[in-house]
Amino acid sequence: MTILLIEDEPLVGKQLLKLVSQLEPAATLVGPLTSVQQVVEYLTHHRPDLVIADIQLADGVSFEAFRQVGLNTPVIFTTAYDEYAIRAFKLNSIDYLLKPIDPDELRAALAKFHRWQPSGADFADQFRVFLNQVAGVSPTPTYKRRFMAHHLRQIVPIPQEQVACFCRDELIFLHTADGQKLVTDYRTLDEVEELADPAQFFRANRQYLIGLEAISGYETHYTGKLIIRLKAPNNRLELAISKEKATAFRQWFEGNTASGLVR
Repeated sequence: MTILLIEDEPLVGKQLLKLVSQLEPAATLVGPLTSVQQVVEYLTHHRPDLVIADIQLADGVSFEAFRQVGLNTPVIFTTAYDEYAIRAFKLNSIDYLLKPIDPDELRAALAKFHRWQPSGADFADQFRVFLNQVAGVSPTPTYKRRFMAHHLRQIVPIPQEQVACFCRDELIFLHTADGQKLVTDYRTLDEVEELADPAQFFRANRQYLIGLEAISGYETHYTGKLIIRLKAPNNRLELAISKEKATAFRQWFEGNTASGLVR
């Protein structure tokens, strides 16, 4: 049996690969694939027996890849967003897992797959209806609403509103609104910046990506650069924005504050 894994969060991908390999030791695992483009390229030439798929990927939603290739393979969805999960479950009777993935729930989902043997034609028709239903699910770019990080021995989701900033210091760290400094598995700040909503996060410099909710204000330095003040307890962090980026920051911060995005 071949199982295709689709997941663009490095931390979650590693966990998923480990869990599935433990629960299905005889299966051949492919992936995790991380983008719609990779999924389309793979499924154009291969047909796995089962797909375990994140819904929101860096370059779109996995539904789009499935539509392009006419997938007729059972899918277990994984998602951090209840609205997608509930729709997938109700329309297809396909199981889903909410992140962070619970091993017992994954075990139950795989057991359901082994018990469930619909005819290929029936499943293909049912899945085609589902994909048509969600055809407009992502008309605009999608961004991460929760970011995975290490906390003690667990992998935990951090809502974007609770992210004070991401910091590059050899590794990529996530500072939470309550002052925790958590390790992530992101490779670069550029990678995080692509996943983050630009209305909620601003790339201050090569070291910091700051969250809108965490900013208490800013000061203008005599050199023309800006000194960013974060809300306590993260006000100990020293963040500066160059003179060249100062105008862009003011427009971003004041525009989004005026729109009521800062609470």
